[in-house]
Amino acid sequence: MSAISKLRQARSLVLINQTMFLPMLNLNAEYDYSKPSKNIGLTADTDYFQTGFDASWEIDIWGKGRRINEQNIAQYEQALYSLRNVKSVITAEVATTFFELKNVHENLRIAHENIKLQQDIFNSVSEKYKVGLADKSNYNQAKYILSNTKALIPSLETAEKSYISALAVLCGTLADRLPVILSEKDKNPLNRVYKYDLKTLYNLPASIIRTRPDVKVAERALAAQNAAIGQAIAELYPNVSIGAIFGVQSKNISSLFNSNSNAYSYNPTLNLPLFNWGKISNNVNLQKQIKEEKYQNLRKTLLQAVKDLNDATIAIQKELETNKAYRNAVYNMQQVLISMRDKYDNGLIEFSDLLQTQQDLLKAQSDLANSSANIFKSIIAFYKATGGGY
Repeated sequence: MSAISKLRQARSLVLINQTMFLPMLNLNAEYDYSKPSKNIGLTADTDYFQTGFDASWEIDIWGKGRRINEQNIAQYEQALYSLRNVKSVITAEVATTFFELKNVHENLRIAHENIKLQQDIFNSVSEKYKVGLADKSNYNQAKYILSNTKALIPSLETAEKSYISALAVLCGTLADRLPVILSEKDKNPLNRVYKYDLKTLYNLPASIIRTRPDVKVAERALAAQNAAIGQAIAELYPNVSIGAIFGVQSKNISSLFNSNSNAYSYNPTLNLPLFNWGKISNNVNLQKQIKEEKYQNLRKTLLQAVKDLNDATIAIQKELETNKAYRNAVYNMQQVLISMRDKYDNGLIEFSDLLQTQQDLLKAQSDLANSSANIFKSIIAFYKATGGGY
């Protein structure tokens, strides 16, 4: 709302200041009564009625008025792009928070899935322990692993509610009104293999950087300061203005509007700065120094934009490679677990080997979910780096 308010202020300022150097016309009416002191030698009282128009016009010979208009328009555009930048940041934050939520939900699903598997293993060990085919350490190990995985559930559920609340705040609504589906597995994009054409990441026009709102803000700030320099330079030259009055004057209101009551005056004015202790020239230097600061800020913003785009491009490429490796790891660990479970049931391996395999599978599944979320977050960062509209 603050960015919207600043935009509206800048728009009003443009409308106000663009009339500064246009001719002005006012209507006035007055009654004047004067009684002078007897000690100054005048004893006549005076009173009269007057009404009419007065006009004024400061002629914009040196472009000061035009520079003020340019500055105000640039400041308005700066406020406009600042608002767009806020929208871009909020949109990226909403999207990132959404995939953080989906990631937590996926990890919660993985935990529940592994609890079922571990419960099945624990039941098997428990049966063997009861008939003396498994020792107590195996029983305790299986129970510990099951309890340890169950302990993950509360923290994941807390994180899930926290992300829902954060998403609601970002969207400006209540948590129970968010149209987010968390119950259906096939609706979670993290469960699907994401295919992205990496070639499109490098087919960007060089001008894409200038579409970023933050770059536009810096550009318009520099343009506004250029106009401020023009205003400061115009102060070095003569200022010409014209004032005029046309109306009627009369001692009696009844004769105010007859032809003998007509009155007018005009006064051209020339104002030339001669000696001001270097105030005007120093102001020109000051505005030029501020311009250099704005230029350096634009340069810094452009370099940061290039870095953001490059970082996001590399992040997508590398995360896709990482995700592929994790997906293979999960598949392989699932096959290993099936094999190890069969070997344990036939007494060919130690129980600890089976538990280690099961823990490795849980970690691989969690790593895969995190990597899938990172792909989407990297893509969000990429679109944000391009200005949000590529």
